[in-house]
Amino acid sequence: MRRREVITLLGGAAAWPSAVLAQQQGRLPTIGYLGSSTAAAANRWTAAFVQRLRELGWIEGRTVAIVYRYAEGRNERFSEIAAEFVRLKVDVIVTTGESPVMAIKQATSVIPIVFALMVDPVGNGVVASLARPGGNVTGMSIQQADLAGKRIELLREVFPNVRRLAIMANIGNAGPQFEMGEAGIVAGRLGLEVATAPIRRAEDIAPAFEAIEGRADALYVCGDSLQATHRMRINTWILGLRLPAIFPIREDVQAAGLMSYGANYTDLYRRAGEYVDKILRGAKAADLPVEQPTRFELVVNLTTAKALKLAIPEAFLLRADEVIE
Repeated sequence: MRRREVITLLGGAAAWPSAVLAQQQGRLPTIGYLGSSTAAAANRWTAAFVQRLRELGWIEGRTVAIVYRYAEGRNERFSEIAAEFVRLKVDVIVTTGESPVMAIKQATSVIPIVFALMVDPVGNGVVASLARPGGNVTGMSIQQADLAGKRIELLREVFPNVRRLAIMANIGNAGPQFEMGEAGIVAGRLGLEVATAPIRRAEDIAPAFEAIEGRADALYVCGDSLQATHRMRINTWILGLRLPAIFPIREDVQAAGLMSYGANYTDLYRRAGEYVDKILRGAKAADLPVEQPTRFELVVNLTTAKALKLAIPEAFLLRADEVIE
């Protein structure tokens, strides 16, 4: 082979998709999967992600490898896992939320990052815009803070006598901290007295509830990995204080929460699988627009309502996408 042909081939290799190069080097394309909570808490979503990959031809262990790591609601783990993925030279990283994405961005500006969901990627500086994210990051934006008004509206519809609203959020994460602020603004406009219940770690949960005891008629819970990891503990406190509460997703209601309104996370993780498919086939994260969910669902747990001795109007139940009995 002539020297010019060798140079041409080497130069062209730099532009080949990493997945193609990996296969030619005898290695399966590899996905780094960083779960922000626990394997158990994210099981349904992880399964949806893997199933969508399978439907698109990426079969774990045969045509693709997946390295799973879970931070278990501990922010300090994000940087450790990100560094590990860089050492392993994975081809794409999948995660959820602002804090893990920022940790991964600090570790690499080359490996593509797909977030299955994020509250406000533009506002937090993760992407340049939804249409043209730029850089090495893209995914699904749930615009969680935009739903704050709707959730408070739903609470007041069911419990019109609410005058004092407590808001719980992990202020160690940018997304829930931002949502707490937005929920507080909406509540203030409606004339509600607001009591915040900030947490940063599991040890803060009990003191946060003790601080709002007797100071709230209802509770607004901002979702994130810390809340998901300890949702049973949080729900136990809520039931103990007999507080009507609204959550972001159906999984919280399945775990004895009263009601939720938000995007279907299972759908979002399936969409994350589609992003990964495109990237493994050569697309650049910078060229894949950040999308937003089109499906939102209202879920109510009647068993919890009965335990709290609350009557949910029949008209409200008829509007719910799912009623758990």
